[in-house]
Amino acid sequence: QVQLVESGGGLVQAGGSLRLSCAAFGRTNSAYFMGWFRQAPGKERELVAAMTWSGGSTSYADSVKGRFAISRDNAKNTVLLQMNSLKPEDTAVYFCAARSSSSFSRDASDYDYWGQGTQVTVSS
Repeated sequence: QVQLVESGGGLVQAGGSLRLSCAAFGRTNSAYFMGWFRQAPGKERELVAAMTWSGGSTSYADSVKGRFAISRDNAKNTVLLQMNSLKPEDTAVYFCAARSSSSFSRDASDYDYWGQGTQVTVSS
């Protein structure tokens, strides 16, 4: 089992920045991919950014490329999502997730472990 705990959400004005953290506990060696998803009201959960737990490979949604960056703090077993140049359309609940399989997937149903989510609100 892998437990994931997110933090760092909040309210920010458009153009501002936030950094989300996802602390991983338990059998983290069973997680191959780590991803950040988001879900806005009335919309499907979408993958924002993902990386291999080793940190060797990353992937981003087109809507956040150049603005968001996913990284890992090895010492703290934490995955970070740095969000810059935030837009009102980035408003959503952001979830951290882990996938055990070594094949990459953007589908939320393919991820095995989930955090509780953290709200990000960007005002115009």
